[in-house]
Amino acid sequence: MLTTIKVLTKDLEQGMYVSALDRSWLETPFPIQGFQIENQQQIEQLRNFCTYVMVDARKSRQGESSLQSKLGKGRKRQAVSHIFKGRDLAPYRDDSNFEEEHPRAVAALDTLVEDLWQVFEQVNERGKIRAAQLKRAVEPLIGSVSRNPDACLWITRLKHHDEYSYHKALSTAIWAVTLGRELGLPRTDLRSLAMGAMLMDVGKLRIDPKVLKANRKLKPDEVREVRRHVSYGQDILNASGILNQDVVDMVAHHHERYDGSGYPAGLKGDEIPPVARVAGIVDTYGSLTSERPYARAMSPSAAIRTLYELRDIKFQAELVESFIKAIGVYPAGTLVELSSGEVGVVVAESRVRRLKPKVMLLLDDGKRSLAAPRVVDLQSEADNDEPLLIRRSLEPGAYRIDLSAIKVPGL
Repeated sequence: MLTTIKVLTKDLEQGMYVSALDRSWLETPFPIQGFQIENQQQIEQLRNFCTYVMVDARKSRQGESSLQSKLGKGRKRQAVSHIFKGRDLAPYRDDSNFEEEHPRAVAALDTLVEDLWQVFEQVNERGKIRAAQLKRAVEPLIGSVSRNPDACLWITRLKHHDEYSYHKALSTAIWAVTLGRELGLPRTDLRSLAMGAMLMDVGKLRIDPKVLKANRKLKPDEVREVRRHVSYGQDILNASGILNQDVVDMVAHHHERYDGSGYPAGLKGDEIPPVARVAGIVDTYGSLTSERPYARAMSPSAAIRTLYELRDIKFQAELVESFIKAIGVYPAGTLVELSSGEVGVVVAESRVRRLKPKVMLLLDDGKRSLAAPRVVDLQSEADNDEPLLIRRSLEPGAYRIDLSAIKVPGL
């Protein structure tokens, strides 16, 4: 198990082994696998790019005890098996490709949206959730993500439902299950993650919609009321007889933060149940990438960078890194400009080389619409003399591109 220490770049020394940065490796010239500091020039480079880095004490020439005494003891990295003690973890494999999985994903999500609407209506009318209905409804979703998550990730980026609450509930469920798949959690746990993610904000049904949709800064008493959605959600679960501890933990603790700055209990670190740490990550990602009354949506890749910068501050680093592995550095639905000047949208990632996803080209190098959009696999392009690369990600709506109107060729 690695011991990492957070070190300000002003305190760096030759011989230290840098294992992580305070920003994405992709924004720097440094090798993403980490490196040993061999000279003063590397230290100056790190100071130009970073405020602090994570140093692997065991790989540093100073020695673990020396670094810890000099800089203070760092947090030990945790294996996933340690984070999720007592669970049978096993890796998943892709059992279908994007094209094969797409129609099954469409059918699964269309059904789930309808069932989710009914579940929320039941809460409004009866104050209870029909748990058995929701449990059945998530099974096709679990199956699709287990086989290949790309299709569901693509669809949820394009779907725009009338109610933000429905769209976010569905999207966070997909992201939670996708992260659970990456972690190797068993199917029963994926089901719990899906249900917990969809019900995290169910308590907001008891809050005045005018407050939730306000496009102004909320008053202190309104902030307190919005925060009560956590306890309202717990009340609804209790009234519904939902005893699944993972679901309860996700509803109760999805706003707790790793540094103790969250609510309602101010839990920190390992005090937060592991599934609630997952919930906090997908809930935040969903908020950052959605249009809200008080904030514009971020691009998926910008939201990923934000989460990365918050690792071991708001969210556990190991889980943030697993989330990035699960959905990609450029998640499905990210608008990108390629090295050719062409513009496209990421359709599916490569789980081998995550900077080489499949991209559907929409605009030519002059930023004119293509008569026939086509999909290119940057993984395959890497073998060409002049391979296509992603130059940068673009903000949602760039060049007036409407993702909801896009259809993947061949589907």
